[in-house]
Amino acid sequence: MALGTAFGGWRIVKTVGTKLSKLTPPDGFCAEFSGTLTLMMDTLLGIPVSTTHTIAGAIVGVGSARHARRIHWRVAEKIGWAWLATIPGAALISACALFSLKWAGLAV
Repeated sequence: MALGTAFGGWRIVKTVGTKLSKLTPPDGFCAEFSGTLTLMMDTLLGIPVSTTHTIAGAIVGVGSARHARRIHWRVAEKIGWAWLATIPGAALISACALFSLKWAGLAV
């Protein structure tokens, strides 16, 4: 939801904005603004998205708009691999948690 970016997004921009691409204040504004618009549009359409993934993509967009060399592609690659691992990892952990609760008799 856009509120996540509005209230906590600055921390993400600070962290990702110094490791993924060095941002100037106008760059940070553009990344935050485009991330917020993207999240609002996705929310209106009912599309589940991650604020962290959205703002990281916006930072790559801002950095590459200046020049592709401004992006630390090794960091972007690590983020990409982490994104690919997120959904199956969360699925595995939640299945294990439910199995454990059923085994303990705490879930039907």
